[in-house]
Amino acid sequence: MSTGPLLSVTDLRVAFATEGGTLQAVDGVSFDLRPGEVLAIVGESGSGKSVTAQTLIGLTRSKNARIEGSVKLAGEELTTAGDVDLRRLRGERIAMVFQDPMTSFNPVYRIGNQIVEAIRAHQPDASKQQARTRVMELFEAVGIPDAEQRVDDYPHEFSGGMRQRAMIAMALALEPEVLIADEPTTALDVTIQAQILRLLEQLNRERNLATILITHDLGVVAEIADRVLVMYAGKVVEQGTLDEIFYDPQHPYTWGLLGSLTRIDRPRPERLPQIAGQPPSLLDLPEGCPFRPRCPHEFSKCPQYPGLEARLPEAAGHCDRCWLTPEEKRAKRLVEGQIGLEAPSR
Repeated sequence: MSTGPLLSVTDLRVAFATEGGTLQAVDGVSFDLRPGEVLAIVGESGSGKSVTAQTLIGLTRSKNARIEGSVKLAGEELTTAGDVDLRRLRGERIAMVFQDPMTSFNPVYRIGNQIVEAIRAHQPDASKQQARTRVMELFEAVGIPDAEQRVDDYPHEFSGGMRQRAMIAMALALEPEVLIADEPTTALDVTIQAQILRLLEQLNRERNLATILITHDLGVVAEIADRVLVMYAGKVVEQGTLDEIFYDPQHPYTWGLLGSLTRIDRPRPERLPQIAGQPPSLLDLPEGCPFRPRCPHEFSKCPQYPGLEARLPEAAGHCDRCWLTPEEKRAKRLVEGQIGLEAPSR
């Protein structure tokens, strides 16, 4: 099996022209993804995660959008591919599980028929019965019971967790090489979240999928990710392996995300931990580091924005955008004995 990247994203930039000015939603994102690997992209709402994913399959193309950089799938450039080529690639080679399973199916058509239609659009020689049999096989593969009966149900007859499984079944219908899961556990209770994550992990392992997991929940990331990209204000502010991000995080924003996780092994705090302030408007970013207004460790160099660089000699792939030295970071990130972000001084 080839160990080279299946998907290569290089300096991807996505901007939208708005009434208020140019909104740079994605700014210089780069990563490689290999078969069998799970890459997690994390960050708060508005950080550019979903726009990055949607751009990979051409869903952000519009008259007011400007897309720069390179996205290559097995060497084939996607940013300049025509609409016909993209329609061929979507589903067959790269598929997406969208963020909201409650609205991702047409409510007036049976779920099975919607997936049958997707299969036959790409495989016109397949009969309706062959496609229906394929849908039942997919339902069984993703853990939907009574598949023969459930294919004739309407979306409202599925629970949230079952609808998410049906979304995953649709994404897998044409055996893609790359699977993008955009917030796949949103609005699901914790037990169903765990089931969906185990399912994604199992499918990744059995089918050797290259998987991109988009989430704001680092607890989700800890379950299945191999590598992590942390995004803020359209840029990657830290990247590394799962262990590097969790056990030796180098950017204050990552500390804040980790510190915001509730811990059941510690006394309950009076107030849930949080990152102070709000993400900046992409139309009016602060000078230098965009996290500067929310960071309690701001100092004189922060009005200049550092590049995404490896700053640890022992970890060449662990990169971040922060001027603090590794020694300063390890001292400042400990709050009451655990990784977190200090509350701003009043």
